[in-house]
Amino acid sequence: MAATPDFQQTLAKSAGFSGTSLHTGEKVSLKLQPAPADHGIKFKRKDLADEPTIDAKIDNLKTVERATTIGEGAVRVHTVEHVLAALTGMGVDNAIIEMDANEPPIGDGSAKPYVDLINRAGLTMQETPRKSFEVREPMHIETKSGSMLVLLPDKNFRISCTQAGPNNRFSQYMSIEVTPAMFEKEIASARTFVYYEDVEALMGKNLIKGGSLENAIVIRDNSVLSKEPMRFEDEFVRHKILDIIGDLSLIGQRIRGHLIAVKPGHGANAELARAIAKEQKRRDAMAIPRPLPPGQGGLSAEDILSILPHRYPFLMVDRIIGFEGDTKCIGLKTVTMNEPFFPGHFPGHPVMPGVLQVEAMAQVASILLFKLSKSTNRIGYFMSADDVKFRKPVFPGDTIYIHAELTKNRGDRLAKAKCHCVVNDAVVSEGELMFTFLDR
Repeated sequence: MAATPDFQQTLAKSAGFSGTSLHTGEKVSLKLQPAPADHGIKFKRKDLADEPTIDAKIDNLKTVERATTIGEGAVRVHTVEHVLAALTGMGVDNAIIEMDANEPPIGDGSAKPYVDLINRAGLTMQETPRKSFEVREPMHIETKSGSMLVLLPDKNFRISCTQAGPNNRFSQYMSIEVTPAMFEKEIASARTFVYYEDVEALMGKNLIKGGSLENAIVIRDNSVLSKEPMRFEDEFVRHKILDIIGDLSLIGQRIRGHLIAVKPGHGANAELARAIAKEQKRRDAMAIPRPLPPGQGGLSAEDILSILPHRYPFLMVDRIIGFEGDTKCIGLKTVTMNEPFFPGHFPGHPVMPGVLQVEAMAQVASILLFKLSKSTNRIGYFMSADDVKFRKPVFPGDTIYIHAELTKNRGDRLAKAKCHCVVNDAVVSEGELMFTFLDR
């Protein structure tokens, strides 16, 4: 949600209102309270002993039966998606949601009552940087019910959604960049809806006890039953986007990516949220400092400059970590945002060019061959690059471990090396390189 600040926000003061819950039909009072930085969003059950709290996190997701329910232990909070969508959509990172029942008030079936509450409370910026999940490669979720979600890299948060009911009734499409201004204007007031043929089944499950035409739209055949006219011609797909925002807020971070959603639902949204959380945990684990790979000695930047003829901006090796015997070598390259190729290579979405990864492999292999020949009076030239594969993108902030293994050496003129680049324990590129060496 790129238009929101780069720093976390909370509410300037508390604000609350009362109403009826959708599924339980109970009367409930809700109050939004400010919270400190890195607190996240938590629900507090004021009606229970010791006033337990529940983190709005995907790990606490319990059910997705027509709504999103979270819980810890025996404590539950039902239908959290609308208030979570409002907080996330309006740029609130930290808040306490106090309730005296197990479900928030449904209001008019949209997130607008919560947006009005947030506007009444006001926002205050905090000094801690905001956390975000940057989509680096496509993620895909497909369910047996026909939902499909594809998350693609993007510098902002955009949702492109297609909604279609049974027999493709009221098929609608919308694509929107989600910012606080756009959420408030285009998404927040879209109301929940239900198909008439589903009403009896829902009532049989003791759901929608508080439902009425004042807080939901009922679709019967090709007609729309509502207490008021449609707020948007495509109100149904807008509400689906609202639900997506609320459900994905359970990852606890802002998303920088483009979500393409076809027939989304709470179940599919939850699967995607789990996949994002899993990927974030993997990245966090990889960020833990690790010891450098073992080897026999190493070479500093000064040593490399005395061996290779390359200079900035074409020197692609920062250090040699070590050698393993006479046939293996590991080099290191730290990729920074200041690399000269980023301004012109995918501006706005910096990715290290694959050909420069091949160049990095060639330079490390050359150092290995120079060490073997015990001479730096020659220059290595590419002859061929075979079986080159680029498996994952490399971004600013990544550290590349460049592995080279000598596979053929014909005298002191021809050599072949098998190489690969590793980032966060995953191979990002590989190839088999052949060189010829000529005297300087």
